[in-house]
Amino acid sequence: MIQIAILGGIRLEGLDRMRVTLKIEVEHLALRHNLDLYNDNQTDKLIRKVAEKLEIGTSVIGAALMELTNLLEQYRLEQLELQTKEEDQKKILTTEETKAAQQYLKAPNLMERTREDIGKAGVIGEEDNRLLMYLIFTSRKREHPLHIVSLGSSGIGKTHLQEKVGGLIPNEDKFEITSLSENAFYYFGQRQLQNKLILIEDLDGAENVLYPLRELQSKKKISKTVVHKNTKGETRTITLNVEGPVSVAGCTTKESLYEDNANRSFLIHIDESKEQDEKIMHYQRKLSAGKIDLAAEAEAASLIQNCQRILQPIQVRNPYAEQLQIPSEVFKPRRSNAHYLAFIEAVTFYHQYQRESETDSQTGEMYIETSLEDIQEANKLLKEVLLRKSDELTGACRSYFEHLKNWLQVEQKVVFTNRDIMQALRVKETTIRRHHKELTNIGLIYRDKDKSDKSYYYHIGNYTDYKTLKENITTVLDKKLETLQTASTRHRTATSKMAESTRRKPKS
Repeated sequence: MIQIAILGGIRLEGLDRMRVTLKIEVEHLALRHNLDLYNDNQTDKLIRKVAEKLEIGTSVIGAALMELTNLLEQYRLEQLELQTKEEDQKKILTTEETKAAQQYLKAPNLMERTREDIGKAGVIGEEDNRLLMYLIFTSRKREHPLHIVSLGSSGIGKTHLQEKVGGLIPNEDKFEITSLSENAFYYFGQRQLQNKLILIEDLDGAENVLYPLRELQSKKKISKTVVHKNTKGETRTITLNVEGPVSVAGCTTKESLYEDNANRSFLIHIDESKEQDEKIMHYQRKLSAGKIDLAAEAEAASLIQNCQRILQPIQVRNPYAEQLQIPSEVFKPRRSNAHYLAFIEAVTFYHQYQRESETDSQTGEMYIETSLEDIQEANKLLKEVLLRKSDELTGACRSYFEHLKNWLQVEQKVVFTNRDIMQALRVKETTIRRHHKELTNIGLIYRDKDKSDKSYYYHIGNYTDYKTLKENITTVLDKKLETLQTASTRHRTATSKMAESTRRKPKS
């Protein structure tokens, strides 16, 4: 009698292979062997080895291995189906939980309350970034989700912010990934990623998957054909299909290395100010002293998660879209314009419990309309994003340049050296040289040489470049919104007068 044991189990991923470690026993003799059961050569060698050492016929051990392979295939498929069902199983809200979530989404000042409650759930500071990120995560339920990349220096809190805001999204609607292999995305179930949020902790460690990630973002599906050997050793091809859409979030310190991915995403720069440092350290001290109400944080997070669960897919139409425009200073305006309009729709989508749904007379499709208030809220959050997309400098260099200008003005200095900045701003010399090269190339600082000691010194070429750019972007957005608001007021007034005139008209 042949007994075959599987040592260490089998891996569920990688359906194109079946690697196992077998212990084969016949009476008191045993043999252990590691192989891929889908590899015909390895299987044939094992059959001959077992037949020789355990003194049984090759046909007997061959039939046993074939039966084992069939049973393992059946087991693996059952486990994958069970795993998919468990992952897709959504929490069923109680009547009270549903009512509380609906009341929350119907109450006035939804955006401001959400901003505050995200803070109550344990997200410290980053008031605009956290609300922007939350709304982008919410867009995962839409047909064309949005994406976001968090930028900042190492150890500044990029991953922490993404993780905390991601914690407000129900577990069944997200995948948190720390490391990925090149083919990882292709082995998800066909619809396993559909309308999910993918959180990538470190884009710097996920370079191999950036291409399929871009395909998922742009085409909303990926596919790959792989070679597969069945138990008879026959070679066939299998096409692996994974469908989106998905919303993708990631963190990186290397702003310029992920341009193709960044172009598809909203870019936010983590607050590296001393004020933000103090907020975080104050929270850390209170947490260590046991003065943070963790139960209240969990309750706030649970309510926000329930709000996410009751949001339903519905089409959004923006009646003001044709009259909107982004500032001319924005680089790559086509994609930026699409992002701007899509984010306004995301704000409207989040307000769906405060909008009357309408029906398209031709298609019968239900939809809600964007309001001027939605555009106003979107503009508040996107001014900084559009400002960054209009800036010739990278985020890190811009942050350095603004600190440099502030220091020079406080110290009433006109010229400076690398050593001055190293001592005053506590910045590494290599970092200073890199920033100065970038600033010199576009004429924001100038370098001169001191003939007496042959050293180099610098002076600022333009102190108001960022302020002017910011004012231009703010002016374009605010003026366009003001024009729309004025036109809307006039329309309402005219409609009201017409209705009043109709009511006063004597009956014949």
